[in-house]
Amino acid sequence: QLQLIESGGGLVQAGSSLRLSCAASGPTLHTFAMGWFRRSPEKGRLFVAGIRWSGASTYYSEHVKGRFTISTDNTKNLVYLEMNTLKPEDTAVYYCAAGGLRDGWYSEDSYDYWGQGTQVTVSS
Repeated sequence: QLQLIESGGGLVQAGSSLRLSCAASGPTLHTFAMGWFRRSPEKGRLFVAGIRWSGASTYYSEHVKGRFTISTDNTKNLVYLEMNTLKPEDTAVYYCAAGGLRDGWYSEDSYDYWGQGTQVTVSS
């Protein structure tokens, strides 16, 4: 059983930066792929970014590519989401997730473990 705890959300102005952290723990943690999703009332929960603990590959949605960066600290079991040039449409609850990717990186069904979420609000 994995435990994921997000932190770092808040209220910022458009154009600002924010870094989210996900503290992960549990057995065989580094065998799982890690992802960030976000949920807004208008769009439901959507994939944002994904990474393996090896860091060999990263994946991003088209909405955040070039602005967001996902990374890991393997010694501390942390997953980061660095968010730059934030826009009001980035406003959402952001979730950290871990899974075996049975349906690929972008599907919620690929992730078995979820954090409680952290709110990010970007004002215009």
